[in-house]
Amino acid sequence: MAGNSTEPKHYAILLFEGFQALDVFGPLDALNITSLDNGIKLSIIAPTLNPVSTKPPPLPIVNLKPGWGFSESVVPTHSYDDLPTDIDVLIVPGGLGTSHCANIEPTVKLARKLYPEVKYLFSICTGSKVLAEAGLLDGKKATTNKRRYEETTRPYPQVQWQRSARWVIDGNIWTSSGISAGTDAMLAFIGMVYGREYAQAIAKRMEYRWVEDPTDDPFAAPEPSSTRGPESAYASPTSHVDLGSEGK
Repeated sequence: MAGNSTEPKHYAILLFEGFQALDVFGPLDALNITSLDNGIKLSIIAPTLNPVSTKPPPLPIVNLKPGWGFSESVVPTHSYDDLPTDIDVLIVPGGLGTSHCANIEPTVKLARKLYPEVKYLFSICTGSKVLAEAGLLDGKKATTNKRRYEETTRPYPQVQWQRSARWVIDGNIWTSSGISAGTDAMLAFIGMVYGREYAQAIAKRMEYRWVEDPTDDPFAAPEPSSTRGPESAYASPTSHVDLGSEGK
């Protein structure tokens, strides 16, 4: 596919300890396939050049079972102190690592620094917390992981949080809902750049059922109720879930 000078060419992703695997690998695999036809490149940026794990560091809010160690690690191409140049699209994933501001403080500072230099800012899941903490979502519409909606959004009332949205676009900032929604949003971004039919072809090559409508949100966050107690983001995945009625 022939490109043009306005197409984003350089994608970069900011990693931190405890990122969510699918937040990263879902959107990146859509870009992997896109790169077969287009001249795009990727930079993986982390605090250091050491491998970055999906396992979060010890955090008071994260109650991991003793011996828990199922995780993956990614080798970065750049560090926060040695950045690539000419980034067009900056991607920020979420994950358990966003649960403590101290863990993501360097990422917050870097996102704030880089935003004026990029064409697009793209967050997945609780990656929107990084953007909100950086002040980049002030006055803007945005969304986030719906299972962790209340804890993520409550500290940032200046953001126009959307309870029901698979992803949200406000200016040059894209924010997606939880985990798998990042792949839907990235396919929509690819569609914006290269056309809807091309994005549909990418989804087909992935054998992925793309949710094209950003308002189609089966996991929409319910309105808060004074009679409903807070739900722990780290409870069992099946807690508070009727397995007989859940579709996905």
